[in-house]
Amino acid sequence: MWKPIALLVLSNLFMTFAWYGHLKHKSTALWAVILISWAIAFFEYCLQVPANRLGSAYFSVTQLKVMQEIITLSVFTIFSIFYFQENFRWNHLAAFCLLVGAVFLTFKEW
Repeated sequence: MWKPIALLVLSNLFMTFAWYGHLKHKSTALWAVILISWAIAFFEYCLQVPANRLGSAYFSVTQLKVMQEIITLSVFTIFSIFYFQENFRWNHLAAFCLLVGAVFLTFKEW
């Protein structure tokens, strides 16, 4: 049950760098950034697809998607703090708490 979650975390590391890492290199030609981003995203897909395949044995598709979004935002938050030195503000924490509430509602058996 932990393998899909670990794969989702790793896949999100690759995707976050593919989508946002180039913003520190704005002088690089756009076509080059696109090709590099696609190359990085290839590895993201190599982790994401197995994560969803394995995860579907334990979680519903909705649960997988909501979990994916929380992981994405968690990875992005850490990335933005350490890679871009952005500040983590109270409203970011409030938004994150609301998303955790969404996870609770998704996983709760009513």
